[in-house]
Amino acid sequence: MKARTQLGDLQLAIMRVLWQRGEASVNEVHGALLDERGLAPTTIATMLGKMEKKGVVDHTTEGRKFIYRATVSEHAVRRSMVGELTSRLFQGDSAALVSHLLSEHEIDGTALADLQRRIVREETARQEKEGN
Repeated sequence: MKARTQLGDLQLAIMRVLWQRGEASVNEVHGALLDERGLAPTTIATMLGKMEKKGVVDHTTEGRKFIYRATVSEHAVRRSMVGELTSRLFQGDSAALVSHLLSEHEIDGTALADLQRRIVREETARQEKEGN
């Protein structure tokens, strides 16, 4: 995936289906998203074609059916999109993004404690790396 590839809401929903299933036909993606989206199968097919041109999915052919799979991981998409968000809204300052999330969104005590443990682990790993 290109460093700045951004996915829209429908594209992300389609990718989630592909990440979960590994691969799927247009009809399978349509079925998975029907209740949530209510879109026609042709809309899903058109979007999958655009996503293939973008390089985030590819397909194989089984008879007359195209079977799609993601060519990028969920981690890579998340990293790219959060990086773009951080760059655009917080001038690249990750700490400002985290501060915003902490101040603007309720986080329960368990999740907050987990975040604190992660921060300590990251800090420890960086100190060990610098020491070597």
